[in-house]
Amino acid sequence: MQQYILSKKNQITLISGILIAVGFFSHFALGNAFLAEWSLIIASIFGVAPIAIQAYQALKVKVVSIDVLVTIAVIGAFLIQNFEESAVVTFLFLFGHYLEQRTLNQTRSAIKELTDMAPESALVQTEDGEFEEVDVDDVDEGDVLLVKTGGKVPVDGTVLTGEGYINEASITGESVPVTKTEGGEVFAGTILENGTIQIRADKVGEDTTFGKIIELVEEAQDSKSEAERFIDRFSKWYTPTVLVLAFIVWAITQNIELAITILVLGCPGALVIGVPVSNVAGIGNGARNGILLKGSEVINDFSSVDTIVFDKTGTLTVGNPEVAEKEVYGDNSEEALSYLASVEQESDHPLAKAVLANIGPVDTTPVDETDVVKGGGIVAQVNGHRVAVGNVALMEKEQVTLNKKAQKDVQRFEKNGNSLVLTAVDGELKVLMGIRDQVRPGVKQDLQNLKELGVKNLVVLSGDNQGTVDLVAKELGLTEAHGHMLPEDKSAHIEKLQKEGQIVAFVGDGVNDSPSLALADIGIAMGSGTDVAIETSDVVLMNSDFSRLPHALGLTKSTASNMKQNILIAVGVVLVLLASLLFSEWMNMSIGMLVHEASILVVIFNGMRLLKYRLRGDRYNVKTGVEEIETAK
Repeated sequence: MQQYILSKKNQITLISGILIAVGFFSHFALGNAFLAEWSLIIASIFGVAPIAIQAYQALKVKVVSIDVLVTIAVIGAFLIQNFEESAVVTFLFLFGHYLEQRTLNQTRSAIKELTDMAPESALVQTEDGEFEEVDVDDVDEGDVLLVKTGGKVPVDGTVLTGEGYINEASITGESVPVTKTEGGEVFAGTILENGTIQIRADKVGEDTTFGKIIELVEEAQDSKSEAERFIDRFSKWYTPTVLVLAFIVWAITQNIELAITILVLGCPGALVIGVPVSNVAGIGNGARNGILLKGSEVINDFSSVDTIVFDKTGTLTVGNPEVAEKEVYGDNSEEALSYLASVEQESDHPLAKAVLANIGPVDTTPVDETDVVKGGGIVAQVNGHRVAVGNVALMEKEQVTLNKKAQKDVQRFEKNGNSLVLTAVDGELKVLMGIRDQVRPGVKQDLQNLKELGVKNLVVLSGDNQGTVDLVAKELGLTEAHGHMLPEDKSAHIEKLQKEGQIVAFVGDGVNDSPSLALADIGIAMGSGTDVAIETSDVVLMNSDFSRLPHALGLTKSTASNMKQNILIAVGVVLVLLASLLFSEWMNMSIGMLVHEASILVVIFNGMRLLKYRLRGDRYNVKTGVEEIETAK
C-alpha cells in the first residue's frame, strides 16, 4: 500500500490542489462553510499520506527529515482544527517535490537510443569467397566484411579494397563525409554514403569506438550522483531542533496547544515553496526564451560554471559546408561556371552541393566521358571542352599552370581553413572555390557575453583537423583549441579539466557528444542535435539558437541567487515567529498564520521577478523569436 500511494504522488498532488481550490471557492464565493471545511480536511488527508509514509521510511533509517516535521505540523494543525493550514502546507510540499523530480528520468532513454543506432548485422566473407549476412555479435577480429552504399560500418576496421565517402558524424561529429580508400580507418556506426568497400575487422563489439561511446555514457551518468539539496541538509539540524524545542516547551509548560503552535509556526511554509517557485519562474523564463533547464540541480550547477567546452561543427559553426571564398580567372566566367555546374550535377562528391548552391541556377550542358580520378576529382568532356574539377593535385596531373595570383589565392584559401575546388577548362584555370563550415552569426558576441558573466575558459574540442580548429578559435577568441579529437579524447579532456578543479559545461549536438554531455558538470545540447544528445544533456538550446547560451547562464545565476534570497526570507520569518512566540506576549496562532501566509506571498513574488529576467544587450525578441540588437538598459 505504501508503494502504491507513493507511486500516485502526482495524482494526489493534483487532487489536493483541486480540493483546496474548491474549499476556498466555497468559503469566499459560496459562503458554504461545511463544504469548504470538508474539502480542506480531505485535501489534508490526501496530501499528508505520501508525506507521512516518507517520514516513516526516513525514521526507519534514523533520519529526521523535513517530511517528519511537515507530518507532525499537519497533525498538529488538525488537532487545533486549522484545516486550511494543513491542506496548504501538504499541497505546497508535494508540489515542490513534483517540480524538482519531474525531470530526473529524462536521461534514462539515452542508452536505449544509442544501442538502437548501433549496427545489428554484417556481411562476412565465407571460405568460398562469398559474403553472408550474420549478427554483428558473431563477427570476429580479422574477418573480412563487405559494406555497400547506404550501409552502416559494423566494426572498427581497415579498408582492404574499394573506395567511398563515409559519414562519420556519429563518431567525429563532422558534417563533411570523408573519402576512404585502401588502408583507411573506418569506425563502427558510421554510414557509407557512396561506394562499396571491403574491410578487415580490427575491433568488434564493445571494443569499437561506438561501443566505447555507449560505455562512456553509462559510466558518466552513473558518476553523476544527485547532489543533496540544501533544504535536506538544512533539515538535518533544523527539524530535530524544532521538535526538541516543542517537546521542551510542552514539558515545561504542559501546554499542548503552545507546543503544537511551535510545530505549526516552525513548519517552513515559505521554505517549502521558496525554492520551487524560483525554479518554476527560472525554468518558465527559459522555456519562453528557447531554453530547456532540466531541474533545480541543473540551475545550481550551471550557475557555478567557470569553463565551457564546445564541440565545433553544429555548435560554433553552422554545420553545413558553404563556399566561403571564390576567385574567377580569365574571360567567359559564366561559361566556366556553367561547365562546373554541369560536372557537379553528375558528381556524388560531398562538396558538390555547396558548389551548386553557390553557382545558383544556370544553363547546364550534357556531360560526356566522365572520369573519376582517385583522390583528385573529376575530368569530363563538356560541350567539346575538357573540364577538370578537383584539388591542386588534379590540376598538376592535368598540367594546368597556376599563375602567381592563383598560387597566392590557393595559399590564402588553405590558410583560411578551406577545402579547395579548382576548375580548369582546356588546361586553363578558370575557377577557384574555398569551401568551409561557417561560424554561426553572432557567436563571437555571445562568447564575449559568457566571459562577462564570469566564464574564465572557453575551449573547443573537435574531430576536425587542428588547422581548421585553430582558425575558428582565433576568430572567436577562444582560450584553447584541440583538433583530431575522438569521443573518448573529448571525455578524457573534460575529466582532466574537472580534476584541475574547474566546473565544466560541455556544448554539443551529436551522438559522439553524448559521453561528454553526460560526463560534464553541465551538458548543453543544441536543439537540432540528436535525440541522444538532448536526452543526455542537462540544458537544451531549442532551435539550436546559440544566442540563448549567455541568457541561460545569466538566468541560472539569477535563479540561484533568487533561491538563496527565498531561503533566507523563509528561515528568517520562522526564527522571528518562534522567538516572538517564546519571548513576547503578542504572538499567537492567528498572527503567526498571517505572517506565514505573508512570507509565502513574499517569496512567490520574489521568485516571479525571474519571469521578466532578460540579459543586458540580449539580441533576441521573446515575443517574435527573432534576433535583434537591443541597447543595454
